[in-house]
Amino acid sequence: MSSTQSVPDTTHYPRSAVSAGHVEPAPRRLRGVLDGEVVFDTQRALYVWEHPHYPQYYLPLADLDPAALERLGDAAQVFGPEAEERPPGTVRIDWSALDAWYEEDEQVFIHPRSPFARVDALRSARRVRVELEGVVLAEADSMVMLFETGLPPRRYLERTALRLEHLVPSETVTSCPYKGTTSRYWSVRIGEELHQDLAWSYEFPTVELAKIAGLVAFYDEKVDTFVDGELLERPRTPFS
Repeated sequence: MSSTQSVPDTTHYPRSAVSAGHVEPAPRRLRGVLDGEVVFDTQRALYVWEHPHYPQYYLPLADLDPAALERLGDAAQVFGPEAEERPPGTVRIDWSALDAWYEEDEQVFIHPRSPFARVDALRSARRVRVELEGVVLAEADSMVMLFETGLPPRRYLERTALRLEHLVPSETVTSCPYKGTTSRYWSVRIGEELHQDLAWSYEFPTVELAKIAGLVAFYDEKVDTFVDGELLERPRTPFS
């Protein structure tokens, strides 16, 4: 990709098994900011799964500033008292229509985090080697393994483990509600062929995942990964 992208990071969404249409209470205070003003402050929001991957917030219509509702226009979908297809008496606001969303006092980015998704970063003293077409891209004696619900493990390596002569910095930027915004992507050049955006790094990840700060991960779907000398099978995901 030749231009900068700032988009939801669909390559990192944990896949939960929740059925579309599932509804349950969101047990946290939720606030939204528009033009510098708090336009709703509620402890009665609902999680609604419009598809299985992650929920959206539906707010009690009574908890939203009516003037803000008018300013939001088509970015706010209202479901009246007689609504059947969505929780009645609620409103769904397009995430990007607000300046900021807060769960309690923590700002949340991209979309709500699924209460059924978990992300763990664990240090691992296992030898790892990453290759593509027989060319070594990275090699290390330890790593941080990231386990995300419904996704294959990701292996984060120190930058000193990289063979930088094969890596080409990319302008791609993606964001993830669980990890934050990427600081860098790399493509891989082998001979005359450029393999686009095969590795990424978070310089300033979320506090919960501080262990991966500055480390680099590769798409195991697109490279050959050896752990303790054993070649792993490439996982099959929508991004294989």
